[in-house]
Amino acid sequence: SSPPFSRASCDAALTLPSPGGRGTVSLLEKGANLLALRERGRGEGNGRADELRTDRAVMSDKAYLDWPFFDDTHRELAANVEHWAVRNLADTHPAGDVDSTCRTLVARLGQGGWLLYAVPRTFGGALDRLDSRCLCLIRETLARHTGLADFAFAMQGLGSGAISLHGSEELKRRYLPRVASGEWIAAFALSEPEAGSDVAAMTTTARLEGGEYVLDGNKTWISNGGIADFYTVVARTGEAPGAKGLTAFVVDAIARGLEVAERIDVTAPHPLATLRFQGCRVPMQNRLGEQGAGFKVAMETLDIFRASVAAAALGLARRALDEALARARARKMSRCSVRCWPTSSSLRPLSPRWPPPSTQQRC
Repeated sequence: SSPPFSRASCDAALTLPSPGGRGTVSLLEKGANLLALRERGRGEGNGRADELRTDRAVMSDKAYLDWPFFDDTHRELAANVEHWAVRNLADTHPAGDVDSTCRTLVARLGQGGWLLYAVPRTFGGALDRLDSRCLCLIRETLARHTGLADFAFAMQGLGSGAISLHGSEELKRRYLPRVASGEWIAAFALSEPEAGSDVAAMTTTARLEGGEYVLDGNKTWISNGGIADFYTVVARTGEAPGAKGLTAFVVDAIARGLEVAERIDVTAPHPLATLRFQGCRVPMQNRLGEQGAGFKVAMETLDIFRASVAAAALGLARRALDEALARARARKMSRCSVRCWPTSSSLRPLSPRWPPPSTQQRC
């Protein structure tokens, strides 16, 4: 085997199979080619939108759309959402009022028709049922352009997903069309101060009094907390210990006994809050699924969006790589920009001198 940092080990680490299995491709060579493509795009582009399209699509390889579990509908969706994002998201980075920016994004996503993929067709959606592949394609693209747009889209689906899956016809008619249009903002209230990933440990209670449930307790780290029009809330009704004694509800933000106890600031700005329920009364008709089935309702909702979390992470990673390449290209180091660095085919064993003499001459 090759010793560490040898020519052979460097080439192996920086080389991947090329698309279609035709030989190999050097990551350094591919990066250089993409940077040249970016430069040509700057010179030939027509206006700000073209520049943004070039800048943000450098590493956005769409070869995966040829995989067999995507069809022509998915490929068309990916192209359309990219086209829309270039023209509608450039000015939506949260420089000040995050709440206002998030509301603006939800409205734009509704106007653009993308929230239709967060609800079923019967109640204003684009498809007969929620499609994980479509959710992934939309989230990957939105996240690559701006993380808050991905957040806004995901929360509309996650906050209303339990209604799509387990809500009564009345609840679906009331909430889902407004989610799809962007008129109402949705939220999902599951976590508690002492019950994050351990859902079975939650202590928020819901007791039945007459025709209403009375909720008491706290929820925290609730995305869209403070700006949502309604919350999907899971609370303990006590049929059995642990996860078997939970029930899900739809709670309007204006319900008496519900207050935003604290707004939470985080590094990546987005609406986040702690909610307090004190004698909060919820009509029995707002229950989602059967009493005691709240854990199932919550997990089935999360399952629909689970794969799309990875897709959003991919979008963020691609954007980070784009930004890193742009920074590396512009930065001078040892009197040389990255454009002058050797490709894998010209790498030499490590030397005390860097850049190598041949590289210095090219600079």
